[in-house]
Amino acid sequence: MVQAYILIQTEVGRAAEVAEEISHITGVTLAEDVTGPYDVIVRAEAHNVDELGRLVVAQVQGINGITRTLTCPVVHI
Repeated sequence: MVQAYILIQTEVGRAAEVAEEISHITGVTLAEDVTGPYDVIVRAEAHNVDELGRLVVAQVQGINGITRTLTCPVVHI
């Protein structure tokens, strides 16, 4: 299982709406709107890196109001 945090910047005033929509995507375990340089932080999981990439590119980035994403895979050192 691969887990990652996805840091998201949105259009002004769209953070809560984007977080709500993302929370319904299969593989997303948490989606919260936050303050700071990013507007939404998402925790997601997938069976492998390819599946995680498809989740981010095909589903998350397709949501209206998102301007930029940064995916940070979780590592266990």
